[in-house]
Amino acid sequence: METTIDRAGRVVIPRALREAIGLADGGRVEVVEIDGRIVISPQPVAKRLVDAGGVVVCVPDEPVPVLTADAVRALLVATRR
Repeated sequence: METTIDRAGRVVIPRALREAIGLADGGRVEVVEIDGRIVISPQPVAKRLVDAGGVVVCVPDEPVPVLTADAVRALLVATRR
């Protein structure tokens, strides 16, 4: 996907990508440079390990979007253009 940078240095992340990874208005992201590339990643959600009937599971401290097969397909289609 292609986008532009405005004079203030802002980049619009295309809707299909935002929806695929659950970014919403006001969502926090981390921006880093790796080998000459800019990598934008959603900030990790705080989580904890809990015992669920003898099985340790990871539980997020805040709601996270459900990753559906349709969302994965949409992202694949959007990134193959």
